[in-house]
Amino acid sequence: MSIEYKKLTEAELPVFIDMRINQLREEGAKEDIDLKPALYDYYERHIADGTFVSWLAVDGDKIIGTSGMSFVEKPPYFGCPTGKMGLLSSMYTNPDYRRKGIAKELLHRVVEEARAYGCGTVQITASDMGVKLYTSYGFVHNDNFMQYKL
Repeated sequence: MSIEYKKLTEAELPVFIDMRINQLREEGAKEDIDLKPALYDYYERHIADGTFVSWLAVDGDKIIGTSGMSFVEKPPYFGCPTGKMGLLSSMYTNPDYRRKGIAKELLHRVVEEARAYGCGTVQITASDMGVKLYTSYGFVHNDNFMQYKL
């Protein structure tokens, strides 16, 4: 096994989006709409303007792992004086390749992208499967997060 890492380009979007949908399914999401058009729209726009970046793990010609970081900005606050935040998403590894350090390497690469962008914090809504990875990397739980669905 010779894993290589590369940044996502539009050429890989079809496979990337399929893997994103697989990730959502594994996390128990209800599929009540066709999400692909919205995903294509999002990734095409945000890759182009530099507010989304992804690293891929590749074995030969097969994408076996994905990561993603969206960059957002809000008014600065004491916990994040730049106001720039990274929102981690799309962390997925093909089940045949899990527990080999691939997700940790992908995580490290997108966290470094957030650092280079000037982010003061990175946030994620972690699946049960991902909590061990994120806590071992240094993420901590924040019990203040609330959500209101529109």
